[in-house]
Amino acid sequence: MFKINYDKDQILQVIDNIVRKTMTMDMTWEWPCGVAYYGIAEAYEITKNKEYLEMLSGFTEEYIALGLPEWNVNTCAMGHAMITLYEATNDEKYWEIVLSKVDYLRNHALRFGDRVLQHTVSDKNDFPEQAWADTLFMAAFFLLRVGIKLKDKETIDDALNQYYWHIKYLQDPATSLWYHGYNNINKDHMSGFYWGRANAWAAYTMSQVGRRLPEAYLYPIYMDIDCALRDQLGAIKLLQTENGLWRTILDDVEAYEEVSASCGIAAAMVTNKNPLHTKYIQKALDGILKNITEDGRVLNVSGGTAVMKDRDGYRNIAKNWIQGWGQGLALSFLTAIINDK
Repeated sequence: MFKINYDKDQILQVIDNIVRKTMTMDMTWEWPCGVAYYGIAEAYEITKNKEYLEMLSGFTEEYIALGLPEWNVNTCAMGHAMITLYEATNDEKYWEIVLSKVDYLRNHALRFGDRVLQHTVSDKNDFPEQAWADTLFMAAFFLLRVGIKLKDKETIDDALNQYYWHIKYLQDPATSLWYHGYNNINKDHMSGFYWGRANAWAAYTMSQVGRRLPEAYLYPIYMDIDCALRDQLGAIKLLQTENGLWRTILDDVEAYEEVSASCGIAAAMVTNKNPLHTKYIQKALDGILKNITEDGRVLNVSGGTAVMKDRDGYRNIAKNWIQGWGQGLALSFLTAIINDK
């Protein structure tokens, strides 16, 4: 039986602390804010606390007045919160932003191979023909949500196609773990490490397909996603540390424990609901709560990380600062716990 033991009032208080701390951060319309505000949007969905919605709306209004940035894969992450704002308020301006991002991704974003989205962080050709696991959260998962809302098969199929090729490019069939990136020009995984947060992006977004896509089993690619997630989580559970966390390089015992990856991985386990993962989720919950301060800061979150050149490149990324993705992934995990029925 799948059952997680927790104090609901405690978890709701921790969620509130994280939301309020997150809203004190001066984040711009970029992917850190996109992940953070996705977490706040999830917090709103389970609590219906209108104050959370007002916080998101206030930030959005301010940015609309200042002028929104040009779109790239990373800036599309803010589309998640815009979906929630539109659904909660029916204000068309939020949906117009969503559709603008969808138009960019579907018609203007750089792609390669079988229409695979190239990871971009600006309006330039940042990483020619490179697929990063990050793209699944920032773009593919977002496209899937919009396609479902519009009941638009083409958009759903495009989103699922992104999952399919990212699985093919990034999941190691020998270990079932995910590499951070793939270079289609050189046909390699560059430095070739199993970066923790890349595995979190993959696991979390794959777990959301079955949760959100009606009759997912009728889409052939869903079978690939379901099996990829099953194998990944089966492998990754064995790499959990005694503290209930996962490392910034998953299979490197000298790499530090990293909380954002731990939150994303554990959230995927909750959503996937395999009873065999119960003890790993329970252990992760204890470990993650120990890394959240009373004022809502999520600790030991690694900084922004490109596909680094070597082992030390990953192991030496600082983990001393509050980060939007750490806040957002912690909220994603804790809301998943509350959402578990």
